[in-house]
Amino acid sequence: MSDRKGLAAVTGASSGIGATFARHLAARGYDLLLIARRAERLLDLARTLESNYPVRAEVLAADLTSEPDLVPLEQRLAEDPRLEILVNNAGFGTMGKFFEAPLSGQDSMHRLHVMATVRMTHAVLPGMVERRKGAVINVSSVAGFAQSPGNISYCATKRWMNSFSEGLHLEMKSIGSPVRIQALCPGFTYSEFHDVMGVERSRIPKSWWMSSEDVVAESLRGLDEGKWLVIPGRRYRIYVWFMKWLPQSLMHSLAIRAGARFRQPKETQ
Repeated sequence: MSDRKGLAAVTGASSGIGATFARHLAARGYDLLLIARRAERLLDLARTLESNYPVRAEVLAADLTSEPDLVPLEQRLAEDPRLEILVNNAGFGTMGKFFEAPLSGQDSMHRLHVMATVRMTHAVLPGMVERRKGAVINVSSVAGFAQSPGNISYCATKRWMNSFSEGLHLEMKSIGSPVRIQALCPGFTYSEFHDVMGVERSRIPKSWWMSSEDVVAESLRGLDEGKWLVIPGRRYRIYVWFMKWLPQSLMHSLAIRAGARFRQPKETQ
């Protein structure tokens, strides 16, 4: 393996923001551990990275909602002394009212966004703290700053991810550790995520869409600057600021009106 830098592990690396993180980290000289369910896509990405950069890319096909897949991955991360960065990026969304949606999708979302993030982060932090070097990036969403009927579990799990990241950031500071924690909260991003959900891009103004390249660039720039919270795009930073200051009664009224227009559930992963 390359001895220029350590190892970066990226979940959900087969496409979108995860694949873009892999490319940016390879450009910085990190070897990669690419994690996702789709092995063929991971292998294609690994070959591309190794062809374009002086790094090694290892592929690990795993479903992070599955205990038999998650346990060996935890062990792999905990035991690797070269691990310097963990990007908890794997995620999915569903559309539809919670009480109408299949329970399996809601359960899997909480397992992936919450429990997989908890367990993988818990696996890597002891070594990072001991080595006094490392970073964890939790890919959350601007959806974590509000609640939306028809998207309840997604908003709830992303709000949890924001709180979890903030708490870890404060904990690292409280013990004087240089280990960095970040919650990355993008808005609408060009990727397969919304395509799989069935979201029609034409319904959302083009000015609200960002590229995964810009999202990841802002994340890594924020990581270099020690920012625990990164909201890519000036428009979204203003949006989140307004949401924090709007009266709760108004936020609820807007959410109810928006929720009344939601269509029937379509589960995706």
